[in-house]
Amino acid sequence: MNYRVRRCKLRNEPSARAILLLRIVFVIGLTAGGVKLEAQSPQPSPLKSYTRYLDPVAGVSVDNAVDIAIKNNLELAAMRKEFEAGEALLRQAGLRSNPSIELRGTRQLSGGDNSFMIEGGLPLELGGRRSARIRVASQELDIRRQAVGEQERQLASEVRNKFGEALAAALKLRFIEEMLAVAAGNFDLVSVQVDEGRRPPLERNMEAVELNRIRVLRETAEGTVELRLLELRELLAMRPDNPLVILGNLEQLLEPIPPAIGAAERALQTRPDLLGARAVERLAAARAEQARSEGRFDADVMLGYQRMQSGFPLLGIEENTGALLPIDEKMKFFTFGVKVTLPVRNRNQGAVAAARLEEDAARSRREFGELAVRREIAGAHIRYDRALRAKEIYRVGVRGQAAANLDVVRQTYELGSKTLLDHIAEQRRFIETENGYIDALLEVYLARVEILRASNAPELINK
Repeated sequence: MNYRVRRCKLRNEPSARAILLLRIVFVIGLTAGGVKLEAQSPQPSPLKSYTRYLDPVAGVSVDNAVDIAIKNNLELAAMRKEFEAGEALLRQAGLRSNPSIELRGTRQLSGGDNSFMIEGGLPLELGGRRSARIRVASQELDIRRQAVGEQERQLASEVRNKFGEALAAALKLRFIEEMLAVAAGNFDLVSVQVDEGRRPPLERNMEAVELNRIRVLRETAEGTVELRLLELRELLAMRPDNPLVILGNLEQLLEPIPPAIGAAERALQTRPDLLGARAVERLAAARAEQARSEGRFDADVMLGYQRMQSGFPLLGIEENTGALLPIDEKMKFFTFGVKVTLPVRNRNQGAVAAARLEEDAARSRREFGELAVRREIAGAHIRYDRALRAKEIYRVGVRGQAAANLDVVRQTYELGSKTLLDHIAEQRRFIETENGYIDALLEVYLARVEILRASNAPELINK
């Protein structure tokens, strides 16, 4: 490097001073704008299209997005209606059977005999029929309740994941636009030097290629942001053309996770899917009891009134007047009785056996679900720990050094010790490093959300 600088001074002293002056002017210009080529605060892009997707004041936060989704999601609204239907069915199951009324009458075709009877019946529902019916409806309602809770848990997790992906895409877009501004400044500087004859035209062409390559990256990054926000709108029950601006920083969203100790037990006691599995098991047991109760004897209480009129085709003599009168008789009866259903042939043997098998199946599914929950929690913590280590390696041992390397390579290139290809290659490595760091932040965030989902932490749904 000393040889090249010394040679430049000997052969063209004004050119060397001009190059140094241009470099000083360029650096002063960046410094005056409050920007340095560092990983932490790169130069902002003149386009700033990322401001259409990120707003630190009026944007939607991740917690607000979860609240909006739970409130407006159409699938969840339908499940709430089904839960209300289950409440109505429980009220229906508690109602007693209706009484019955039977009307009957007879009339003699060739005579004057006739009769009329009205009789009412009241089902007793013996054998615990009504209580068994109520237990079945109650367990069905519990299943619907847990289904709503499970849908809320899954929806909140999906919204948080999609929000993090959209935020990471927006942060990448912002960084690419900042690097685009830096590349545009490099192109302008090289263009001036080429016009003055201090650099070959090939270097301007190479800078132009690199500038256009970053423009391609910007277009791709903006397309990714739009797609992620479109998917987020769907979860929030928003139309695709409705405006949606988010706010947040991935680093600020990486709050401490719930303690691992007791997470599995808390999940086993509170996760709606497991509670629903236990409700299904209880439902199978309630149906078995209902089948047994319906196989027992039952009875109806019968009460009635009967009026009969009968006579003979003869005439009788009236006792006082001696007149001839028809011989007939009118009789009134009060009837009562009990109607009993005897379970002799059908005792619901098949229904009872089927309900027991369903109970065994539900128990097996519940036990399998408990094992799956423990595996999910363990896997989520492993994923989080590894992602957190990778993020820290990026933060401590990669980002700062990559920014410093780029700055050194650019300075040595301007002094003639490095080629333009070296500078472009280092700039590409710097862009890959920053994008990799954003990906590492996103992975930590997604792993944290997975822990919240698997352990059913209250923070997942803002409880």
